[in-house]
Amino acid sequence: MAKVSMTVNGRAVSGDVEDRTLLVHFLREQLGLTGTHVGCDTSQCGACVVHVDGKAAKSCTILAAQAAGSTVVTIEGLANGAELHPVQAAFKEHHGLQCGFCTPGMIMASVDLINRVGPGKLDEKAVREGLDGNICRCTGYHNIVQAVLSASNAMAKGGKGKAKAKAA
Repeated sequence: MAKVSMTVNGRAVSGDVEDRTLLVHFLREQLGLTGTHVGCDTSQCGACVVHVDGKAAKSCTILAAQAAGSTVVTIEGLANGAELHPVQAAFKEHHGLQCGFCTPGMIMASVDLINRVGPGKLDEKAVREGLDGNICRCTGYHNIVQAVLSASNAMAKGGKGKAKAKAA
């Protein structure tokens, strides 16, 4: 067993984990942050995407011990209290979800994409390519793409941007 400590959604956390414990399991089972989903167990679907030190990462590919000392933001840490992050709001407005299983990972990947490319600088092709590591089995992706483009444009016009964890 190893003791790991990290900052998750602005809060210092720690726990004892087996060496083989994946970050996704630490988040879900020890911290109760069940918005991060385990979808495929093969790192193909993107349902487990979180931000580690400001970058999107599939939490099913990272050991909890590897994330020790890192800052992790999950879907639960994206909103500012009752105020949704612009990407969350756009997914709601543009019906960018159906069953909702892929949505947390899709939103976290979308926030990272907008942050990397720059608000207002995306087109449909860039969004489709940027989200190719996220699978949605319910939609044709059209509404998801529209939601990301809308959020990107809103963030360029002064909507709140970079994913930051809530203060502890």
